[in-house]
Parts: sequence; structure tokens; C-alpha cells
Amino acid sequence: MKLYDQLSIEEFDYMIAVSSLHIFSRTSNCTSTLRSVSFYAIPVKIEKRLKSLGGNFLKKDYLLNEWHCVYLASELKEEPQQVFVLGERVVIYRTKTEVHAFKDLCIHRGAALSLGKVKNGMLVCPYHAWEYNTAGECEKIPALPSGKAIPSKAKATVYRCIEHIGFIWVNIGEDPAPLVAFPEYDQDEYRTVAIGPYDVKANAPRIVENFLDIAHLMFVHEGMLGDADHAEIPVFDINFTDGRFITSEILLYQPNPDGRSSEGYSNYVYEILSPMTARFKKKAQDSNNEFSFFITVVQEKEEQTKVFMLHSRNFELDQPDEPYTKFTDILLKQDIEIIESQKPELLPLDLQEEMHLKSDAISIAYRRWLKKLGVETGII
Repeated sequence: MKLYDQLSIEEFDYMIAVSSLHIFSRTSNCTSTLRSVSFYAIPVKIEKRLKSLGGNFLKKDYLLNEWHCVYLASELKEEPQQVFVLGERVVIYRTKTEVHAFKDLCIHRGAALSLGKVKNGMLVCPYHAWEYNTAGECEKIPALPSGKAIPSKAKATVYRCIEHIGFIWVNIGEDPAPLVAFPEYDQDEYRTVAIGPYDVKANAPRIVENFLDIAHLMFVHEGMLGDADHAEIPVFDINFTDGRFITSEILLYQPNPDGRSSEGYSNYVYEILSPMTARFKKKAQDSNNEFSFFITVVQEKEEQTKVFMLHSRNFELDQPDEPYTKFTDILLKQDIEIIESQKPELLPLDLQEEMHLKSDAISIAYRRWLKKLGVETGII
């Protein structure tokens, strides 16, 4: 008997989903339709069943072990909030001392815990008021007769959660990768402000690659970050060191590099910190003014992402942030219009699928890295 003959319809769909980005989904009448999938969170019961039948199709996405930025730390209060990570529904909340994340599902009747409340440090389900401690253990079931022991199975699924550089980060994997760093956040000589988040109808790799793309500055952001008469990209190097990619300095002419309408040349240095996180630092050629920009993207669902950013500067520290945040908002909206128009929506890792130039060296390095790491989300 063949493997797929032993599977239920649901098990068959999950098996195919985790083995390919383009899947044939079997329907109840055994017909098949082609649909595109970028990630799947496999139910434990089905994962165990597939493993018991053998096969090597249960390779998990590298991104499961990555930290994902999901919320502005300043906006997370005690009230629980629902977020999505790689298609998984997650609830985050704050207690007096820490931030926490659970699978947004009550074990009793499947209600969303994010609709509940935090009471004396306990997360209370909105449906039958089961109370979960920060370890996910249920400590109170109102309907349970007095003196009756709470079943040991009454637990919520707990995810790692941390507050870091002004954001709430969640990790839903079993072997967490290191957190990305942004040193300027804690340095007194820099002023750092969070920008966003932005909701984008696109997959995360397309957004990160756009951030790393130099040649679009002269056209998508003409009159600000670039000029069509200065479109040539100088030769630069890109190397992998200390767990991230970093370029040499790239000198670019910019009519309005930071919103203050002061034209000139800037030296850019780009870094790819993780599959979903990148940054650049640029320094004016004729001054010590330095501007850093950090972007991280969480893939919430297929073609649904949220973009978080940090802007840091070592000048005008006592001046309002609004001119800089407004300037960035204009730039991001220009980028989003292009990103949401791109086809295919999934980023091709086969370099033969799209044309590449020497000026695309950062993008090429990024695509090769995603392939090497085994990233499955948002790529083809």
C-alpha cells in the first residue's frame, strides 16, 4: 500500500504542504487543485501520524527557530493581544515583571485566549474563565467541583517571548536562534525612535530584499534618496562575518538624504542580520552625521506581513522626531506600492528565474543565504 493511501485528507494536505511550496490539495471527491503555500504549522497529532508512517517530508522551516518581532513594547500593556507568526495564532501579554506568549488557544474548547484578560498575573480564558499561570499551567477551573484536582492536561502551549530594543519578540521553535542586535539603541550618542508597524500584502523575503536594493533609490525615491542622473552604482564588496553579511562603503548621491533637504553624497553600509532582519548605516561624506536604519519583518500569514523599523541618528538629538518619521513614512509607502505589485509573490531562489546585475550583489547574497539556511517561507 502506498503512503498516501494510508492518509486522511487532512493528513495528506499537511504532508504535501511541508514538502513543497506548490501543492496539490486533495478534496473529498479525490480531485486535486493546485494552490500555493509558503508555510504550515503542523498539528502535533498529524505530525506524529506522519512520522509514524515514515518519509522525509517533515523538514521544518528554518524560520521556526528565529525570533519574530510582533509588537511595539511601548504599546503592550496588561491586556492580552493577538498576533500571528508564520500562520500561528499567538497571544502576548505583560505581567508586572515580564512579557509572555502562548498559543492563542484554550485547551478546553478552543477559544482565543487573547479575548480574555490578565488577572493577578494569570491569563483568564474568555469562555469558561480557566486561569493559566505564566508557565501555561491551569490553576483554576470555576466549573470544577471543590477539591477536585485539575487535570494535568489542562495546559496552554507556551512560546518564548522577550522585550528587546523596543519591540516584543516571539519564538515558536524548539531551538531558538540568537536575537539580532542594534547597538545604537542603548548608546547615549544616538537618538533612536521606532517607526511603524506597517501592514503589507506581500511575503517577507520580498520586503527585506527591497530594503537591500540600492538601484531603486534613484527612481522609486527620486528627488529624495536618489537622482536618475546619478543612477550608476559603484563597485562594492559584500562579505559574511560574525554571522551576518556586511558590505563595504557604497557612495551615493542623494538630493534629500534624511528629509532636511540637504543634498550631498552619503556612504552606505548594508548588513543582513537574519533572514527577516536587515539594517544600513549611512554617513554624510562631508560631516560626521550618521543615520542608521533597522527593519524586521514578521510573516503573519501567506502574503500578509508586518514591518517594524528603528531609525537612529547621532545629530539633532534634542530636535523633534516627526520630520524624520514623516519622511520615512513617505519612503515606505512608495516601496510598498512596488512590493505589492511584484510577481511572483514568492521570492525565487533559483538565480536563473530573474535577471541579475553586479549592482544586485546584496540581493544575490541574500537569496543564496536563504537557500543555504533552508528557509521555506515566502520563497520558491
